[in-house]
Amino acid sequence: MKTSDASSRPTFDLKTLLGDDSTRLWWQRPVLWLGLLALLVLAGGIYFWQRSTTQRTGQIYVTEAVRKGNLTLTVAANGTLQPTRSVNIGSELSGTVKQVLVDVNDRVKKGQVLVVLDTAKLSDQVLRSRAGLAAVQAQLAQSSATAKEAQANLIRLEEVSRLSGGKVPSASELDTARANVDRALAGETSARANVAEARAALSTDETNLSKASIRSPIDGMVLSRSVEPGNAVAASLQAVTLFTIAEDLQKLRLEVNVDEADVGAVKAGQKASFTVSSYPSRPYPAQIVRVAYGSTKTDNVVTYVTYLDVNNEDLSLRPGMTAAATIVATERSNVLLVPNTALRFAPTNGNSPAAASGGSLVSKLMPRPPASGTRKAGGNQVSQGPKQIWVLQEGQAVPMTVTTGISDGRVTEVESSSLQEGMAVITDQRAAGAAP
Repeated sequence: MKTSDASSRPTFDLKTLLGDDSTRLWWQRPVLWLGLLALLVLAGGIYFWQRSTTQRTGQIYVTEAVRKGNLTLTVAANGTLQPTRSVNIGSELSGTVKQVLVDVNDRVKKGQVLVVLDTAKLSDQVLRSRAGLAAVQAQLAQSSATAKEAQANLIRLEEVSRLSGGKVPSASELDTARANVDRALAGETSARANVAEARAALSTDETNLSKASIRSPIDGMVLSRSVEPGNAVAASLQAVTLFTIAEDLQKLRLEVNVDEADVGAVKAGQKASFTVSSYPSRPYPAQIVRVAYGSTKTDNVVTYVTYLDVNNEDLSLRPGMTAAATIVATERSNVLLVPNTALRFAPTNGNSPAAASGGSLVSKLMPRPPASGTRKAGGNQVSQGPKQIWVLQEGQAVPMTVTTGISDGRVTEVESSSLQEGMAVITDQRAAGAAP
């Protein structure tokens, strides 16, 4: 009985309980693929959600307000200070210096004696010339007397011939008398010429004697002296400079070299300022009086000499000082100003990868080409012609055409009927969430 009860109990097969899945490999199980598909769907949803959020937020624009102000275009140039008029004093005569009566920094008057040469030889020449003049004057007197005598003799013979009816004297005697008169008159003329020559020689020697005392031709100050008593002075085609005298140091002239790229903006009458090494923190005013048309070429650099008048009443400036000048070429007052970055800005497509990342690395590293119609003037940019800027209005970038003027390299003068002070001009663009 016990045996039959055991055999009558139902038996369960393990394979039947587990089913057919126990024989499949892991990658053949549908549960695994369903899980992976769910993960992909979740990742795709997150991606599209982030993208839609970025599109909704759009781009972030960096702006700067339009303002009114003053703008100045300047030209930089270097040069040296010179006196308005200076004279180099030399000697027309050769000789030995006897006295030097002035020194450097002395003020002199016109006609004042500066140097005296040894006059011993010159005095002897004057005495010799006076003696020669006296001799020729005596010869003139003798020639005049001879001429008068010959004329009187001719008159007497002509009277005798008239009274005798031409019988006496003979014709040959009359001819001889007339010849003697002509000869005497010629001798008198020659003697007069000798007197004039002797007087000219005496005048020259007296002039040379007076020039032995070298005098100042102008009122001024002695800038340099290169002569000492006892020096020998040799007159030549080019006289040796003994003194340099400046007419008036209270008025100086600054000579600067303006580059050919800037000379078009420089004109007579413009104001300027300059500094010197002795007073680096003190600006001196000046005014342009002349811009030379002749050029100067140094190391393949073409420059034009520009002259500026300088007031030096306190005598703090000295001739020869090196000056760094700043010339005010153009001034604008109370004009609209925008940053130069706004003139170079152009919006990019917000859906592009470059815009989303704030621009590619290459575009950030590579410099943008300069705007057309610009000209350098003393380190400033002068933009001319119509340009386009972008103004932020109600969160949108709106283009606006403006006419540009002068620029100092940071801001530019603009004109437009629609642009107003305080408007926000766009200078840069970044994607939402991007690091500034």
